[in-house]
Amino acid sequence: MSSTLATALSAVLLVAVLACAVIRPFGLPEATVAVPAAGVVIAAGAITLDHARAEAELLGPVVGFLAAVLVLAKLCDDEGLFQACGAWLARTSKGRPQRLLAANFLLASVITAVLSLDATVVLLTPVVFATVARLGARPKPHVYATAHLSNTASLLLPVSNLTNLLAFAASGLSFTRFAVLMGPAWAVAIAAEYLVFRRFFAADLKDEAPEPATVEPVELPVFALVTVACTLVGFAVASALGIEPAWAALAGALVLACRALIRGHTTPLAVARATSPAFLAFVLALGIVVRAVVDNGLADVLGHLVPDSSSLLALLGIAALAAVLANLINNLPAVLVLLPLAAVAGPGPVLAVLLGVNIGPNLTYAGSLATLLWRRIVHQHEHEVDLGEFTRLGLLTVPATLIPAVVALWLSLRVFGA
Repeated sequence: MSSTLATALSAVLLVAVLACAVIRPFGLPEATVAVPAAGVVIAAGAITLDHARAEAELLGPVVGFLAAVLVLAKLCDDEGLFQACGAWLARTSKGRPQRLLAANFLLASVITAVLSLDATVVLLTPVVFATVARLGARPKPHVYATAHLSNTASLLLPVSNLTNLLAFAASGLSFTRFAVLMGPAWAVAIAAEYLVFRRFFAADLKDEAPEPATVEPVELPVFALVTVACTLVGFAVASALGIEPAWAALAGALVLACRALIRGHTTPLAVARATSPAFLAFVLALGIVVRAVVDNGLADVLGHLVPDSSSLLALLGIAALAAVLANLINNLPAVLVLLPLAAVAGPGPVLAVLLGVNIGPNLTYAGSLATLLWRRIVHQHEHEVDLGEFTRLGLLTVPATLIPAVVALWLSLRVFGA
């Protein structure tokens, strides 16, 4: 196949894969188009078999980790962790919408960082809906917060987001070093996001909620919390020993799964379904299609745009480019494209890419898979999301969070070193 035809084919197939992921015609899973598209680019010679195999090997540990974390989050939900979170939100807010928003920001930020953004979108969003209904508050600011924080609050740990795992592998940093460098940016971004939310939703956050019903005490699932804490420690230990974090996530998932199976609270089939096999296949297939696009010219084009230093202006430029690209082709393809180009200049540019692809998607629905999933969950709860309002909020929050986060990262690199 000629270079021109290979470029055109891979680009068209990438657009088709992303369009299917956004629209999901007839409710079909994202893998419906992605897997055949990956087969086509390989069969047509748009990507060599060696490059396709290398991409699969690169994404293999990431996909394994994602499967384990999805199981871990689902079993935590079965243990009652998210029901306890809802009760905590209701008690802490005392019926006041502003307090509820602050508590929601805190809770969503911690859950996203520890259990990944999927847990916030899939498990916390329904809890927030139930809590605001119980309190009689207006749902919009609190539900929008789970969408935005699933992206913004996923900056802290290598395990908080699929993009983080890829950046973690490219950066050469240890687990704790990654967290130290990204911690200030994570805190600054969340604080900036909160201030914008308070201003943007001022009318919805007026203390007009009726007196809430008495919140029944919910037993805290201590075993699940201890397992999650041990899993986090396992991530740090595994990183220090040069072991993939997927093994620590698998250990945590197995502990909860064995307990639930022994007690009859779940079944092997339910555990298998929790891994979301179709979504895992989508991630692998998408990586191969993106690699085909990169091999056929995109890397050359972007190579002239990616700065090759860790100066503040360079980091701002890299983050802005990553944010724009995430909204054009989705954040997972964007990080796959940009990481090899940024890694040449060291960990700083790699982490700047991560800031762009994690914060930038708050601008549009298609920016991240998490936002697409959040939109479906919101529709299931018969709550409409206005595209114009979502975009206006994104136009305010993305610059307000991305710029100070990049500055915080730059300062972290200067203070702690790369």
